[in-house]
Amino acid sequence: MSAARFDELIHPSTRLALVATLAAADWAEFAFLKDRLALSDSALSKQLATLEDAGYVATERYLVGSRRKLRARLTPTGREAYDGHVAALRQVIGPASDTAPALDGHE
Repeated sequence: MSAARFDELIHPSTRLALVATLAAADWAEFAFLKDRLALSDSALSKQLATLEDAGYVATERYLVGSRRKLRARLTPTGREAYDGHVAALRQVIGPASDTAPALDGHE
């Protein structure tokens, strides 16, 4: 298990959703990520490039017939960063979720 460590690079909601999606798969196709995250080609490309520059994501380009495709996966460094970030978030929300009063008016 990774040590709890908040990661500023992963934390923005778009990147967090992207990394969480990649954490659930071995490889994910660009088109799948684009649809799942409701991002434009350019927005997804930018996020992948940022994560790839940090060593968190690896991408692979390949041909299917005459069509170029791209897929992405988390690297071991990216997996460790994601797991640590999730652990840090759990530390923040854990105590709050254990002691929060009922919001529906029932105790």
